[in-house]
Amino acid sequence: MKPEIIETPRLILRKARPEDAVDLHDAMSRPEAMRYWTRPAHERLDETEGFVARMIVGEVGGKADDFVIVSRDQGRVIGKAGAWNLPEVGFLLHPGFWGMGLAHEAMAAVVDHLFRWHGPEHLTAEADPRNAGSLRLLARLGFRETHRAERTLLWGEEWCDSVYLALPRGDWGGRPGA
Repeated sequence: MKPEIIETPRLILRKARPEDAVDLHDAMSRPEAMRYWTRPAHERLDETEGFVARMIVGEVGGKADDFVIVSRDQGRVIGKAGAWNLPEVGFLLHPGFWGMGLAHEAMAAVVDHLFRWHGPEHLTAEADPRNAGSLRLLARLGFRETHRAERTLLWGEEWCDSVYLALPRGDWGGRPGA
């Protein structure tokens, strides 16, 4: 049976609950966290409540296996990571937790989980080419650029480009600490 909780040394990744919306809103309401997301920062808690509700029922993007990221030290939700629509993965972390390796720790565990329990031939990711931090993290996990596209997302009044990446199953090799 597929686990509902993934534990790492500093994190607990678990399925979302309605009460997670308050903590997740603290991340999703921050412009710097949402800068490269598909939409601007959430202005109202009910926006995040709707997002969490869709995570719970798996409607965020289709075939989902998404988790909230809980800091063991803080005891609260600090982000989300997972497959919002297999094989595409993504993550979001509260800016107060950037630069500590927590996004990498979460995503390494998620990648291992997805390959183990879903068996895709590859995982994919999309990022804005200006999002250097996310691109570095994905590269450390073994994702490699497959192609680029221009003007893929209208964010507010600004057109953004995309970098597409893939991680073949054979390149992962079950290395959750990658």
